[in-house]
Amino acid sequence: MAETPLPEIVDSHCHLDFPDFAEELPEVIARARAAGVTRMVTICTRLKNEPAVRAIAEAHPGVYYAAGTHPMSAAEEPMATVEALVALAAHPKFVGIGETGLDYHYTPDSAEVQKTSLRIHIEAAQETGLPLIIHSRDADADMAAILAEGLARAPYSCVMHCFSSGPGLARAALEMGFYLSMSGIATFPKSQELRDIFAAAPLDRILVETDSPYLAPKPKRGKRNEPAYTAMTAELGAALYGLSYADFAAATSANFDRLFRKARP
Repeated sequence: MAETPLPEIVDSHCHLDFPDFAEELPEVIARARAAGVTRMVTICTRLKNEPAVRAIAEAHPGVYYAAGTHPMSAAEEPMATVEALVALAAHPKFVGIGETGLDYHYTPDSAEVQKTSLRIHIEAAQETGLPLIIHSRDADADMAAILAEGLARAPYSCVMHCFSSGPGLARAALEMGFYLSMSGIATFPKSQELRDIFAAAPLDRILVETDSPYLAPKPKRGKRNEPAYTAMTAELGAALYGLSYADFAAATSANFDRLFRKARP
């Protein structure tokens, strides 16, 4: 009797160009597919690395990419330009702008540079129609204000990647029509407030991701994360919504398709 194929799911945010995967990238991607993770978006965090990230997407079916300047690198890298980001968006596998955002936990000294960079990425998302990919840590008030300021000028779509902020920013993002992405953090024992935030959010605004090689979910916590482990976070998500794994996988994949239109199958 043939085995029933696993439900398909998407890892909406990973970092396949990081050295952690250099020795076995084909095997990592194969394990993801074996776990039902048929599509993944690998994220470039420094624009000088874009050619290498693009090459990974070009080499592997089902792998797409996005690029931007990570807020923790904003003071070290040349400032991105709207024109450069728009030019990258011409590639058929380039599906999002970022990750960008604000990080006042690790890099508070560069807050003003981060804000400038974020506004540039918002404008690029508005010009291209591609979703903005946001990293936010310990910057809830400024993040909500800048996202709203941008939306007042022109529409754009957005995902709050690896969401781990407070309920206020979650509400603000959802009210603006944006999405929240669930990572392995939601599976950690001390993350009950975060689980409550996700459980209260509309199912049609939820994505799942690994942020691999970081933040492996239980029971892999402390080990290198990889896209195959998306399934473990999705199991937690299904339980939060009282759904079967298959139904949660289908719902979050449909959300991904709505937001990341260029990555539709």
